[in-house]
Amino acid sequence: MEHALNFPRDMAQSTLEKNAVILVTGATGMVGGSLVRALRDHGFSRIVSPPRAELNLCETSSVETYFQRHRPEYVFLLAAKVGGIAANIADPVGFLADNLQMTVNGLAACQRFGVKKTLLLGSSCIYPCACPQPMREEYLLTGPPEPTNEGYALAKIAALKLAAYYHRQYGMQIVCPMPCNIYGTGDHFDLQRSHVLSSLVRRFCDACANGLDAVTLWGTGTARREFMHVDDVVAGMLFLMDRKNAPDIVNLGTGVDVSIRQLAEKISQASGFQGIINWDATKPDGMARKCLDCSQLTTLGFTAQVNLDLGIERTIVEYKYLKDRGKIAA
Repeated sequence: MEHALNFPRDMAQSTLEKNAVILVTGATGMVGGSLVRALRDHGFSRIVSPPRAELNLCETSSVETYFQRHRPEYVFLLAAKVGGIAANIADPVGFLADNLQMTVNGLAACQRFGVKKTLLLGSSCIYPCACPQPMREEYLLTGPPEPTNEGYALAKIAALKLAAYYHRQYGMQIVCPMPCNIYGTGDHFDLQRSHVLSSLVRRFCDACANGLDAVTLWGTGTARREFMHVDDVVAGMLFLMDRKNAPDIVNLGTGVDVSIRQLAEKISQASGFQGIINWDATKPDGMARKCLDCSQLTTLGFTAQVNLDLGIERTIVEYKYLKDRGKIAA
């Protein structure tokens, strides 16, 4: 299912040339897929969005060969190894090594082949676990990251520093948005790899379908998170691509957070679940609170359009749609 996307009103006057070759890595993912649809909807016809088999960012030779053949003029580096708390705890090597390698190879190719501008998508997990709230861009590296996703956070922090060095040493134009938790169209609903909102949508929808009277969730429910629909994230990325040239990070979010307990209650109600929610306090909550200070983004002129209640309703509809058509793995 697809929805009308929210884009900057002046997208028609974008600095991205309509006939330019635009590379989007990670296009099979939620953000990448949404970005490709957005660009096509706005008349960008020379978009290359290779699958991993065609462009493996972890392999230097694959990256070199692909850039040599396609000569992209604008690059969106979105590909990443991502997952929730359980996945991060289970594979810290993969989350650090794979994500770091993708950035090293991607940025090196952008510099070597003269890419006009690159967008490197970050994550709010870069901020310290004891970070003052809401989190401002200058709080980066003022303390250690959250232990449950340390590998991923360190890879993203190193990526930001590498982008800054490429800008300083070679004059590369690089944009570095730091999004909050992303959800929405194109997300996957794998309980082992999915992020919290999509996971909860599946849990409660399946509980309703199976007539369960209780659902048990990880943690205490007290941790607070900020959520932004992927349509708004993509709109914000394109907005910043037009207005930024240097890799000084910009928080990309709504500036509003909710507790996981509140989120679960919202999704439970929207799905029609009538049972009890139990909390397994033996499981980790992760960082106590993650809410971005988005004043820099707001000052530039961008605000999100999809509120959380509407986003939850849309995600539930999308999950049921996919499940009814046999597109959800057990």
